[in-house]
Amino acid sequence: MSTIIDISPLLSARIAVFPGDTPFARTQLMHVDEGQHISLSSLTTTVHVGSHADAPIHYGKGGRTIEAQPLDLYVGPCIVVRVEGALGRAITAQDLAGRVPFGTERLIIATGTFPNPEHWNPDFASLDPALIPWLHMRGVRLVAIDTPSVDRSDSKDLPTHAQFFAHDISIIEGVVLNGVAEGHYELIALPLRIEGADASPVRAILRR
Repeated sequence: MSTIIDISPLLSARIAVFPGDTPFARTQLMHVDEGQHISLSSLTTTVHVGSHADAPIHYGKGGRTIEAQPLDLYVGPCIVVRVEGALGRAITAQDLAGRVPFGTERLIIATGTFPNPEHWNPDFASLDPALIPWLHMRGVRLVAIDTPSVDRSDSKDLPTHAQFFAHDISIIEGVVLNGVAEGHYELIALPLRIEGADASPVRAILRR
């Protein structure tokens, strides 16, 4: 029997979003416990809430929107690697040397630098822009990370996102990897089919 590990944060009004982005809110419209015939609610939030897949249009002119992303990016074998001591700095190819075999299509990076999805800390780890072509040479098509962004929280020019765009590597941000061991898994993290969108929340799981 396979083991399913949920690596998605709980979505609630408490979840942190990028400062200035639309917070998560669920409005209860009807509820059976209050005598109505059904329970019904609506959502208002950024598409970059919690664990989410970025679409290339989010960071590159002419990029694909989320419904045009190849679904096979988000389902299949992956490797989880941990990088210690990355708070406030960029993760480099040196950090991953010898740990990403050629032919690795999906790489999940655990940094431990954004440990509480309900508390915003701006000094989470980022990825060095020079790391992205290094990953591309190894065949990586998707990178997931346990932080809100692959760039620094205060970055405006987003150099790492630009390298992802240039090498057509896709991004999942905001996964929760507390207690997840390094190793080989199957990733399942399908985005919603939202027309024209620059991202989508995903229910990301790992399966052994």
